[in-house]
Amino acid sequence: MSNPVTAAPEKTGKQKNLSVPTEGPAGGPAGPRPDATRYVGTPAVGTSRAAPAGGIASVGPIDSPVNRRRRRLVWCGITGLLGAWFIAFLRFFFPRALFEPATVFKIGYPSDYALGIDERWLQKYRIWVDRTPERLFIIFARCTHLGCTPDWKPAEHKFKCPCHGSGYDSEGINFEGPAPRPMDRAEVRIAPDGQIVVDVAKLYSWPKGQRSQFNDPGAYLPG
Repeated sequence: MSNPVTAAPEKTGKQKNLSVPTEGPAGGPAGPRPDATRYVGTPAVGTSRAAPAGGIASVGPIDSPVNRRRRRLVWCGITGLLGAWFIAFLRFFFPRALFEPATVFKIGYPSDYALGIDERWLQKYRIWVDRTPERLFIIFARCTHLGCTPDWKPAEHKFKCPCHGSGYDSEGINFEGPAPRPMDRAEVRIAPDGQIVVDVAKLYSWPKGQRSQFNDPGAYLPG
């Protein structure tokens, strides 16, 4: 008779119990040793032995103070990012408003101003009060070239634009530089209480080659 052919065991990753016979306590039949369990082949994926066999840790990161500190920093960063996003989202519903100075205001009484250029309202209202023997008028401090604010030069008795060198005389009439025309003048009138009222929303100009508006009613107060 031919011997039966024994198939070689497949490497399925399953464990086999390779029992090593040992003598019983009374010389009886030997039982399998407890530590005789061995793995044949590569452990199957999903088993408790698969991760260590592949060189992968089977447990999570150690809960050390360093790892706790890292997690805390990560959560702080995420919270800060979400907070900034939420603030930006709320800011969308509150549009930024521009608060511009009033265009109509009082600047005191005519007797408060001597002859010449008064600069006390330049920073607040961007005007000069100009008083001559004949009249009092308000020069709006804006260069007619590109809109810069000229400087009053008392020693030279003129206005000088620091941007491109335009020059104006003491009444705001241009005479040098690229400025195309004189500086504008704001509307001025006397209020019932006797104070001077200025309205910079209403400007009088002297366009080049056209009629001057500087003698129109409202462009000046009689001296």
